[in-house]
Amino acid sequence: MKRDYDIIIIGAGPGGIYASYEFIRKNSGKKIAVFDAGSSLSGRHCPIDGVKIKNCVHCPVCSIMCGFGGAGAYSDGKYNITNEFGGTLYEHVGKEKATELMEYVDQVNCENGGEGTKLYVNDNISKKRFLENDLHLLSAKVRHLGTDINQIVLANLFDYLKDHVDFYFRRPVETVDLLEDGGFLVKTEKKDYTCDICIISTGRSGSRWMESLCDHLDIETKSDRVDIGVRVELPAEVFSDLTDILYESKIVYRSKKYQDRVRTFCMNPHGVVVNENSNGIVTVNGHSYEDPQLQTDNTNFALLVSNHFTRPFRYSNQYGESIARLSNMLGGGVLVQRFGDLIRGQRSTEDRIEKGFMRPTLKATPGDLSLVIPKRQLDDIIEMIYALDKICPGTANEDTLLYGVEVKFYNMEVDVDENLETKYKGLYVIGDCSGVTHSLSHASASGVYVARHIMELE
Repeated sequence: MKRDYDIIIIGAGPGGIYASYEFIRKNSGKKIAVFDAGSSLSGRHCPIDGVKIKNCVHCPVCSIMCGFGGAGAYSDGKYNITNEFGGTLYEHVGKEKATELMEYVDQVNCENGGEGTKLYVNDNISKKRFLENDLHLLSAKVRHLGTDINQIVLANLFDYLKDHVDFYFRRPVETVDLLEDGGFLVKTEKKDYTCDICIISTGRSGSRWMESLCDHLDIETKSDRVDIGVRVELPAEVFSDLTDILYESKIVYRSKKYQDRVRTFCMNPHGVVVNENSNGIVTVNGHSYEDPQLQTDNTNFALLVSNHFTRPFRYSNQYGESIARLSNMLGGGVLVQRFGDLIRGQRSTEDRIEKGFMRPTLKATPGDLSLVIPKRQLDDIIEMIYALDKICPGTANEDTLLYGVEVKFYNMEVDVDENLETKYKGLYVIGDCSGVTHSLSHASASGVYVARHIMELE
């Protein structure tokens, strides 16, 4: 039976974009469609962006999280080329191949507007002072595009793809069914479409949809992790010795009290703290820009505690959501607290923050994070702040700001083989919705890998 498309890709995030790009660049001759619940890049607008409103208005489809470019479109545009963090793609394709794919993605980004941005390498920095304080600096090469240049790269990629790929924006896929002759039926509210190959790349924002699809198709999954923490904001000078060389330093610490793993995440020198919508819950994140005129005097980064659960508990994301909802309940959104106030056991107030030396870049509700974040995780965070203070004096300053909560939800790990193919021939799961990748670089690389694999089968 003749299909509507050779390949349908569900999700226009990094995985879907780079799979499409590779098919077109290699002249595969495939008829390809990409479906996304969000809008095109030019059509993505948050209604409270630039407006003095701190609370999310809960749009039916979040423009920050969905649309062309996925959740990464409005991120800091950091592509980490490493196998030490960002996912476990290397377990499927091998470390050498995973690195090669990430370097290829970096090359494509540079060809599409990222040229002139800096590639940071941390091999030249001594790790001795980190190890002396039980801190571990992970190795990586980091391409920082910045939120502004990242948008340019995505716009150029879309211009390249739009004449060769059928994009269906604001067209959420309801489900995917198997056809009797081996193809797939992709169901949307308006119309159903058939294809020979289906690539699912719905990202973090599609985690619940992905879970329901796996239940529908009887695909095994595993879900056991969520990261909970805060976003730290402090004067840029405090971390300048690191950020001037590394831009982003990935630092891991094992707490003395509980032996929990705590890590820095998404460091934004001279950046801003922003709201993020995760399944209707307002959490916190950070951005920074390549353009000096958009930069601030502050640096922000997340401190996250990894929480791993064992059977029979399998609702790790819901656990993280419940903590984030507490913050939304108490503050109407994100809470902010001075580190000194947290240590003294008192809530921050607008007056205390106003009298401090730190000027927050996000209008959040002053409050008490100890009423939101569980004691164990909060103890871990405080312990790591003091550890970081030994290598970057000033981290544990009274006026250091902590925004909460920041939650990193991990998609359940979908049962896929070494080619990221499910038990159904022709049905692939890539990017963050697979649970295999957790970063822009790994998600993009997974798209390239699967596209190449499909073309090699012919």
